[in-house]
Amino acid sequence: MKRRNFIRTVAGSGAGLLGLGAGLGIAMPASAQGSSMDLARIITGFAAGGTSDAVCRRLAVRLTGDYAKSVVVENRTGAGGQIAIQALKGLAADGSWILQTPMSMLGIYPHIYKQLRYDGLKDVTPVSLACTFDFGFAVGPSVPDSVKTVPQFLAWAKQDQTRAAFGSPAAGSVPHFIGVLLGRSANVDMRHIAYRGTQPAILDMIGGQIPAVSGPVGDFLPHLATGKCRILATSGSTRTKFTPTVATLREQGLKDMVFSEWFGIFLPPGAEAAVVTRLHAALKPALASQDVVSGLAGFGLEAASSTPAELASRLREDHERWGQVVRTIGFTADS
Repeated sequence: MKRRNFIRTVAGSGAGLLGLGAGLGIAMPASAQGSSMDLARIITGFAAGGTSDAVCRRLAVRLTGDYAKSVVVENRTGAGGQIAIQALKGLAADGSWILQTPMSMLGIYPHIYKQLRYDGLKDVTPVSLACTFDFGFAVGPSVPDSVKTVPQFLAWAKQDQTRAAFGSPAAGSVPHFIGVLLGRSANVDMRHIAYRGTQPAILDMIGGQIPAVSGPVGDFLPHLATGKCRILATSGSTRTKFTPTVATLREQGLKDMVFSEWFGIFLPPGAEAAVVTRLHAALKPALASQDVVSGLAGFGLEAASSTPAELASRLREDHERWGQVVRTIGFTADS
C-alpha cells in the first residue's frame, strides 16, 4: 500500500511538473519575444529631413536592440500629416507600429476640417510626450530697428495697413493663429500669408517681401546671426533656453498669449495596457539620453517624456482649448 501510494504521489507530481513545464515552455518564448520583437516601425506624416522625421530617427536608433531588433522610420506624407494618422487605425496594436505626430493634427485639425477621416482623441493610444517647443514672432529688414517688441510692431503696422502682414508655415497652424490673435489684440487686421513650411517664409522675410513671420523658434535660429532676422517675442510661459534674451509675449503685456506645441508618441487604437507600458518603458530612457536631448536641441526642441495618462490629459486639454480658438477666429480649412 505504501509503495502504491508513493508511485501515485510521484506520478501525480510528475504530471504537475509536466504541466508547469509546459506552461513555462509557453511563457518563456512569449517573454523573450516581448523583450525584443523583430521589427518595429515609427510612422511620421512628414518628409525625411524635417523636424518630425529627425525626432523619429533619433528615437529609432535608441529603441533598436532592447525594444526591437530593427526599428525603421516610415514617412507617410500627405494632407498635412493626416495620412499617417489615418493609416494608424488599420494597423496592428501589438507595439510594432508607432506613430509620432505634432499635437496640431490631433488637437486642431478636428476643428478646422469638416470631413476629417479620424477622431483625434479616440483613434490613437497615448504613450508619451517626445518633445516640446515654443513659437517666435520675428521681423526682417523691412521693419525699422527701433521696433523691438511685438506691441511696437503692431503699432508700426497700424500706421500703414500694407505693413500689417505676416507669414506662417501653413494655414490652420498654431503660428497662423498666433499672428491673427496678435493683430486682434491691437485692433490690427493682420493679413496672413501661408507658406509650405517656415523656411520659405523666413527667406521672403529676409528678402524684404514680407515684414514678419510667425513660426517655431528653432526655425529662426540659423538666421539670427545674419542680422536680417530678429525675434521680437516667444510664445511660451517662460523664456526659451534657445533665445534667453528674448521676452515672452506674456512679459510684453499679452498675458493670454501663451502657446506651445508638442510631439507625441502613440500606438494604434485598442492597444493593451501591457503593450503601452512596454513601449513607454523603452521611450523614457531614450528621451533622457544625451544624444537625443542634444540632437533635438539643434532643432530648437526640448526632449520630454510623460506618462500615458499625462499625455492623454494634455491632448484633451489642447483639443478643447484650440476648439475655442478656432471658433473665435472663425477659420476652416475650406475658407
